Amino acid sequence: MPRPMTITEKILAAHAGLEEVVPGQLIECDLDIVLANDVTAPIAIREFAKIGVEQVWDPAKVALVPDHYTPNKDIKSAEQAKIVREFARAQGITHYYEIGCMGVEHALLPEQGVVGAGDVIIGADSHTCTYGALGAFATGVGSTDAGVGMATGRAWFKVPESLKFNVTGELKPGVGAKDLILHIIGMIGVDGALYQSMEFTGETIASLGMSARMTICNMAIEAGGKNGIIAVDDVTREYMDGRTERPWTEYHSDPEAAYARVYEIDAADVVPTVAFPHLPSNTRPVSEARDVKIDQVVIGSCTNGRYEDMAEAAAVIKGHTVHPDVRMIVIPATQQVYRDMMHTGLTDIFLDAGAAVSTPTCGPCLGGHMGILAAGERAVATTNRNFVGRMGDPTSEVYLTGPAVAAASAVLGHIGLPEDIG
Repeated sequence: MPRPMTITEKILAAHAGLEEVVPGQLIECDLDIVLANDVTAPIAIREFAKIGVEQVWDPAKVALVPDHYTPNKDIKSAEQAKIVREFARAQGITHYYEIGCMGVEHALLPEQGVVGAGDVIIGADSHTCTYGALGAFATGVGSTDAGVGMATGRAWFKVPESLKFNVTGELKPGVGAKDLILHIIGMIGVDGALYQSMEFTGETIASLGMSARMTICNMAIEAGGKNGIIAVDDVTREYMDGRTERPWTEYHSDPEAAYARVYEIDAADVVPTVAFPHLPSNTRPVSEARDVKIDQVVIGSCTNGRYEDMAEAAAVIKGHTVHPDVRMIVIPATQQVYRDMMHTGLTDIFLDAGAAVSTPTCGPCLGGHMGILAAGERAVATTNRNFVGRMGDPTSEVYLTGPAVAAASAVLGHIGLPEDIG
């Protein structure tokens, strides 16, 4: 009989062809998807060429999404995208997403059914861990590993230890998934889960929709996690049924599985939270940040760019206008989110409020384009990182919040809560 294992250990064991694995063990796994974007794919393509193989191992299992600097902001970014485009065409890549059908990669691939439960996914982007919300093992890797993965369909891993975050009780009104994951990161620190699997369990997690679960798993890397993961349940099945293009497999942790640490979290302790510069772990209650005046608000990204996020922000800003000293930029994460916003009136709500609505792109999240900050400027963003210079000038500042707080702050001209709006 194999030893009791966690979800992550079971997925890795299955893909390594082993009956069991233990933390710290080095294993080689079959891959289900290899992902890269317009920043990382050109390097991966160059490394792929060095290997000497002519074809990727499976053109249906490589995903290339030009989303970071697209629509291209300058000549250099256009050249980057061209490398990806030409490689995708030459290789017959099934999952290549050009302008007009592309989206922010970590929102797009689940939406399009490219990833599913039980998969092992590597992506040359750190927020690949998003797909753990579907019950997959998904992790970011370097471009060299992605290039090797495209050539061989395999990758080496050290089996991570697992941490369990058991969240119980009901979240207070106005408290969402972004507040919860910021609360957790603030609690354990940016290296609190270094090269460990963050497994999220409990009745509170079970009550969350898929969009909220993706927000939580997306930011596992901000605590140093190797991956974030949530077990498959009815919410997951409903999302994947009729959507996921390949058969998927459920894995559940054994009751006796060993965890490096178990965190018990009472959902009632979580409040609307903001991460101050310059770390996602530098968290404070929003109620203590009302004196922070801002210049810009960004709603979007792979963390909070899905329709549910847009609806949450729109519900707050409806009937109000953006503060005259604030620029508000709204970026739906995919074309489908963009379309749904138009059809349900959310786009009009944002435009009526004085916000700018963009085509899908990572854009300002990484200081790419469409919202770069000048010296000394401050932004509230629903993104995932607020490092020094993340959105522009090294003296600028980024404050991370959920969509409702971001929308309220846009109206107020300073960080605040929806109830602060008159």
